[in-house]
Amino acid sequence: MSGVALITGGQRGIGLGIARALAGAGCRVALAAERPEDDPDVIAALSTLPGSTYHQHDLRDLDRIAELFDAVEAAHGAITTLVSNAGITSPSRGDMLDILPESFDLVMDVNLRGAFFLAQEAARRMSASHTGVYRSILFVTSVSAEMVSIERAEYCLSKSGAAMMAQLFAARLSEDGIGVFELRPGIIATEMTAGVRDRYDSRIKDGLVPAKRWGQPSDIGQVVVPLARGQLAYSTGAVIPVDGGLSIHRL
Repeated sequence: MSGVALITGGQRGIGLGIARALAGAGCRVALAAERPEDDPDVIAALSTLPGSTYHQHDLRDLDRIAELFDAVEAAHGAITTLVSNAGITSPSRGDMLDILPESFDLVMDVNLRGAFFLAQEAARRMSASHTGVYRSILFVTSVSAEMVSIERAEYCLSKSGAAMMAQLFAARLSEDGIGVFELRPGIIATEMTAGVRDRYDSRIKDGLVPAKRWGQPSDIGQVVVPLARGQLAYSTGAVIPVDGGLSIHRL
């Protein structure tokens, strides 16, 4: 597999699982996150991804998006796959009637505003380039795009918006041969879910997740590879749950 993948939030968790899968398939990988280059997670990630590069970038900094893409292209060549994975959860869980505007705005700035304009730049460059390599934009959202968690209302709203964002880009870029897909992870074992592990362990075993196990970042990575290769090109716009059956409607 040839091509260059830019993965936001690729230094840990789901992003790192995706990065490892794509690198293992022969893709050149660039990671981007807001953390400094000497962050332990960044150093550890790069050590397992020979030839990859790291680019510090805050999704809220719209003025530096072009700079990010220029740096990745200088290191690897034209980006053929954007994995829009970086995001934040609600700063605190609690009654949605108590959410403060600054909390709401922070989540939207990262998960929606930042993600949109990053994807916009990727789409512009992909549409203008003719490398002969399949191009794709993959949005990693969440089952929370449809499943309600009233203690994380702003997060759910941001993921629902991201789901529509994926549909919009899919419709706009289809004629250019650029595939756009939405992946909806369920309960995945990452640093983000570490604080609720005890809460979910027994519920998962009791059948909350039909597969009766936690999802792993590698589960997401396995799904990403064929999408980036173009093996599902004519399915552009598809929403793919990666949740062990969590989102299946059951009585």
